[in-house]
Amino acid sequence: MRTRNRSLALLIALVIIGVVLGSVIGNLLSDKIPLLAYSYPIGLKTPVHLDLSVIELTLGLVIDVNMASVIGFLLAFLMYKRL
Repeated sequence: MRTRNRSLALLIALVIIGVVLGSVIGNLLSDKIPLLAYSYPIGLKTPVHLDLSVIELTLGLVIDVNMASVIGFLLAFLMYKRL
């Protein structure tokens, strides 16, 4: 049996492309298929502010996951497994 050398960078690139394309397609088809537009935000709604008197940090991240982006993620992962 021959093992294949798959890189982590390829997996990350495919997943990002799959999620973005899935989200775009979901937004375009949301009027025809409302289930694709259903989304759920994950992350911090309000930013976290950390004041250390020398430096101030404000951190925040929200990822809005919709059904189409989940489908895009799964398709990208399956494509990676087939490579």
